[in-house]
Amino acid sequence: MASAARLPLYTPEQRRRRDATRWTWVQGLLAPLQFVVFAVSLGLVLRYLVTGQGLEAATLSVVVKTLLLYTIMVTGSIWEKVVFGQWLFAPAFYWEDVFSMGVLALHTAYLAALFSQALDARGLMLLALAAYAAYLINAGQFVWKLRMARLESAA
Repeated sequence: MASAARLPLYTPEQRRRRDATRWTWVQGLLAPLQFVVFAVSLGLVLRYLVTGQGLEAATLSVVVKTLLLYTIMVTGSIWEKVVFGQWLFAPAFYWEDVFSMGVLALHTAYLAALFSQALDARGLMLLALAAYAAYLINAGQFVWKLRMARLESAA
């Protein structure tokens, strides 16, 4: 079965805008920072689930991770507007953006459950794990796109 020819991730003009905007730098800074916060938070959440200790630290870490996620989503939509001319769902990042909405929904559900006390501590931590699993998949999507962009640049 022959594979369909792939369109380039960026047109030459989009690549120029991507390289010229400060939002590319902001995304490049926030993405690894968010991953570090995620890794620490994941450890704290798992520690609580295994030992029953550190609920406050785990809860705070999930809130910080969620606020950082909101920040990277807002700045990412600005980046997408500058580079592709639309706030979200540009064809080059359509499926990443679709999955990002699910990630945002799970993180927001965590905050809603936390502040409304709709779930007990264990339920909150399990919801955080679901949000984190979705985040990992989404992060993988973006890493894959970054790799594709680098391969295109090298070609």
